[in-house]
Amino acid sequence: MKRDIYQQLMVWKRDRYRKPLILMGARQVGKTYILSAFANEYQDELYVNFESMPEVAAIFEGNLDPTKIVSLLEAQFGVAIWPGKTLIIFDEIQECPNALNSLKYFCEQANEYHIVSAGSLLGVKLKRSKGFPVGKVDFLHLKPLSFFEFLDAMGEEKLRLAFEGIDKEEPINEALHNKAIDLLRQYFIVGGMPEAVQIYVNEKNFEQVRKVQQAILDAYVLDFAKHARPTDVMKIMAIWELIHTQLAKENKKFIFSVISKSARAREYDSAIQWLVDAGMIYKSFNISTPKSPIDSYADKNIFKIYMLDVGLLGCMSRLPINAMLQQHKLFMEFKGALTENFVAQELLVNKFDKLYYWTSGGSAEVDFVLPVDLNVYPLEVRAGTTARKKSLLVYAEKYHPELLLRATLMNLKQDGNVCNYPLYLVSCFSLVSES
Repeated sequence: MKRDIYQQLMVWKRDRYRKPLILMGARQVGKTYILSAFANEYQDELYVNFESMPEVAAIFEGNLDPTKIVSLLEAQFGVAIWPGKTLIIFDEIQECPNALNSLKYFCEQANEYHIVSAGSLLGVKLKRSKGFPVGKVDFLHLKPLSFFEFLDAMGEEKLRLAFEGIDKEEPINEALHNKAIDLLRQYFIVGGMPEAVQIYVNEKNFEQVRKVQQAILDAYVLDFAKHARPTDVMKIMAIWELIHTQLAKENKKFIFSVISKSARAREYDSAIQWLVDAGMIYKSFNISTPKSPIDSYADKNIFKIYMLDVGLLGCMSRLPINAMLQQHKLFMEFKGALTENFVAQELLVNKFDKLYYWTSGGSAEVDFVLPVDLNVYPLEVRAGTTARKKSLLVYAEKYHPELLLRATLMNLKQDGNVCNYPLYLVSCFSLVSES
């Protein structure tokens, strides 16, 4: 299964200032798979899984000298480790804190060795690690398959290339437009978790996909009890079970009083942050003034929460598959929650590292605001083909941006300073910075 992050791994491999790499990402997004595939770029591979090979942890006790560690690894596995020719993979590295700490010394004393690491809930574990090698490692983040990666998996590489070659905001051939919407409808159900995508590619069976998705959700719940602090487990569960109902509301701001009438934000901060660090949810922060640098104007106490994957959201919400397959009903059902969640995913995986939305009292709300260079562009998301853009016009009257962006089921077009992107082209918002 092709993943776009592969090219970033190749850039890391060629970088003369390369540091040991930590691949971040939620459980079951394909970290081990992509690192194993990346090993084909080397002459040899040494794979260490600290969860299934706990005895290897003894190698990292005491002195963390890289020369000693390499020598002991060679003896343990009966292989030669060649600088630049052998890829060393430390999987489930969170199970061996000393191995994690050793990356600092490989960076400082033996950078000629190519080391990549991954693990479950690393975002959570790293915050608790006392000896974490700050500044001595590189990071990459792997998320569920984007829609364009889904096209690759479905054998639609040429359709993806056609979309990536678009350089003007002009309508797309209607046949291709309709084909893309049909594929997007399938993606909304399947999502981007690699196992779910693979099952769908092989079987074309949505019921089998749902079984995979449910198993992933069940595994996540088990993680709460296994890895979270006991005082946070019930709070994490309460938030997790409310995500889909909060997204179903017209006002998708996360409201703590839904958990209980006496619930307060400060009581649930650590629980929400645990889910963020685990990669299971994304937060979008409210801003009332869209200026650069945008993060300076974000209210960190007012936010929306999105799921890491639109397919998992549909499964968690128990949306009936038959209804979801009906023409445009999928995009309209659930009050556009799937659509907005999809856009959040696409923005994060393709260009933006944080999410923001804008409100003006109770009169208007723009779903996303996008910082591009020194500009801030408003993006309104609509689940159907409606041409209404009330909130965008309120925003335009207040701030006069160069462009107003919309993501709908309508074809690509620009009308004055209003640019409409079809939902399947959300990843192409980079055109904005080139306009």
